[in-house]
Amino acid sequence: MKLIVAIVRDADVEAVVSALVGHGLGVTRLSSTGGFLRRGSTTLLVGAEAARLDEAIEAVRQACSPAEYPDQRRVTLFVLPVERFEQL
Repeated sequence: MKLIVAIVRDADVEAVVSALVGHGLGVTRLSSTGGFLRRGSTTLLVGAEAARLDEAIEAVRQACSPAEYPDQRRVTLFVLPVERFEQL
């Protein structure tokens, strides 16, 4: 199991959430502020089996709108190992 922490531009967050949910992935949305993207952003927590990691990242990539200028980052992703996962 992997945990994807995705910091997404506010302009793209609805499309990214819809894409991930469309792929059957659970998403938790957190309001956030900070300097990663230097604009309004939302942090998404996405749990995915290791075998579906590339699928999840590609869904995020495809859902983000094109960059407005050459060095603009559309999303920042962190992929973390999950030692244990439970739902109670």
